[in-house]
Amino acid sequence: MKICLYQGTFNPIHNAHIEVAKYVKEHFDFEKITFVPAFKPPHKASEDYTADNAIHRLNMIQLAIEEYPYFDVTAIEFLRNKPSYTYDTIVQIKEIAGCEERINIIIGTDAFEKIESWYKADELKELVNFILFYRTNNFDNKLFETLKAKGYNYDLMQLPFMDISSTMVRDRIKQNKEIYDIVPLRVAEYIKQNNVY
Repeated sequence: MKICLYQGTFNPIHNAHIEVAKYVKEHFDFEKITFVPAFKPPHKASEDYTADNAIHRLNMIQLAIEEYPYFDVTAIEFLRNKPSYTYDTIVQIKEIAGCEERINIIIGTDAFEKIESWYKADELKELVNFILFYRTNNFDNKLFETLKAKGYNYDLMQLPFMDISSTMVRDRIKQNKEIYDIVPLRVAEYIKQNNVY
């Protein structure tokens, strides 16, 4: 069983998230890709990640992926109701799925650069393979080679950098600018109808 998770805050999910997941589905041998929204990301301001925000993020992911039968979403980190550590999530998913092989995780190059600071990073690297997408045009290949030498397994996808971020979406909303070109239509409608952000 080859499991592929797409972890992140998705605050909110946007078009680049979808394009990354579609690329991975097309270029790697996965039947399904599961989005795993963080409930309380330990590296983010806690006041921005309330229970209401979590439900909105989950709902928006569901709307964004409903036309793609090979995507799904899990609220596994929401059920723990505490800071979301990738190591805990991986261990739990491996137990639930009875999976003995490495689990694949899609993350950005910016997050991977800080991987050694993650909770139980040494244990985590034995359980996963990282699938990386570019989050910047400035890519430090030397650092990534060093991480590989330390046992961090990764594949770097060749999808070009897309200059869209959740911060950009939220900033546009605060400035009363349109977001229909950077988020899925149903997500844009949800944000407007529910006055999210």
